[in-house]
Amino acid sequence: MTTQTPFSFLESFVEKLPLPKLAPPAWAVNEAQRRIVLLLNHVLMQESEAMARLARQKDRIMLVQWRTFYFKLIATPAGLLDLAAPETKPDLVLTLTDESPLALAQAVLKGGKPAVRVEGDVQLAAEVNWLTEHVRWDMQEDLARIIGDVPAHTLSQMAQAMSTNLREFLAKAAAFAPGKSAK
Repeated sequence: MTTQTPFSFLESFVEKLPLPKLAPPAWAVNEAQRRIVLLLNHVLMQESEAMARLARQKDRIMLVQWRTFYFKLIATPAGLLDLAAPETKPDLVLTLTDESPLALAQAVLKGGKPAVRVEGDVQLAAEVNWLTEHVRWDMQEDLARIIGDVPAHTLSQMAQAMSTNLREFLAKAAAFAPGKSAK
């Protein structure tokens, strides 16, 4: 028997509302994409092996998409990423298959990877998979550069506790079935 979270009712309710389909302006989308690329490059620069692997894939284009949001990335000769021209044909297409933002958040908070459909170049897909498996952002180290080691460690512990509590809450919410009590 499949169970639904209490949030699935809210998601279906919002989807059925006769709201106009609002889209953010193109400049805001482009700016968000540029910020994502900056963050990805920041994380990549902390791992020399990741940059070397990406450099071997120079000029290869990856299309990343979820629902109506998408962007194209190109591997640079330096082993970093940049936005590719919108008209270029991708070598690899990565599509997040979870339509629900809640399901996507649950997968990430559980420490897993969201479900992704992969189409295209096998070697490039293998390199991207290696990157997702081995490259992690050390937020505490970056925060320590700004505010110092002790406050960064304290904030990191607080964030980890909040993440654990949120993960437990989402697990209980997912296990909730109408007419039954949550454990």
